[in-house]
Amino acid sequence: MRHQKKFNHLGRKSAHRKAMLSNMAASLIMHKRIHTTVAKAKALRIYVEPLITKSKEDTTHSRRTVFSYLQNKEAVTELFREIAKKIMDRPGGYTRILKTGNRFGDNAEMCLIELVDYNEAMLSVKDDGKAKSKRRRRGSSKKKADEVGDEVEETTSVKTETEVKPKKEPRKAEDPKPEPDSTPEPEPAPEPEPAPEPEPEPASDPEPEPSVESEPTEEQPKV
Repeated sequence: MRHQKKFNHLGRKSAHRKAMLSNMAASLIMHKRIHTTVAKAKALRIYVEPLITKSKEDTTHSRRTVFSYLQNKEAVTELFREIAKKIMDRPGGYTRILKTGNRFGDNAEMCLIELVDYNEAMLSVKDDGKAKSKRRRRGSSKKKADEVGDEVEETTSVKTETEVKPKKEPRKAEDPKPEPDSTPEPEPAPEPEPAPEPEPEPASDPEPEPSVESEPTEEQPKV
């Protein structure tokens, strides 16, 4: 029984399969891109990506471990000197499979398997697309949110203005009423004018004096 044996045997014995994958991994490292079937490419991706991860630590132990799989000194040197520098910041996913259609004859699915960091044209296109899409999405969402917020503020301000204006208008009509009240207040100011009126009173005082003088004349004959 072959329970939990999910990997693809590729129609070969284990020794043949390991030798084939070793040669394909060395070719991928040296040429950065190879043309093969989809089934072999998927099996090669599982085989070569752990070796590329191992190359991030440039030690004797790592080199010997990778060499035990590749059995190619030139491929090991290329992997640790050149490829490791480019994939240092990438956390996995070092290869890409691009399907190219079916093969004439047996109709097998064909593809290109390549190292992601060595396809500069696709990297530049993806970087531009991501930057633009992110900026557009974030900018549009923020602008929409700002516009909606502005509209809500405008509506609320208009509502408040409409609600406040009718309240203020009757107050303005009431305010002019006290204005006539304030104008008559200065009218009492002329009231102190009666102060100069006592001046004519002394003129009236001399008139009764002759009457007073005449009275004693009458009294003397009485005595």
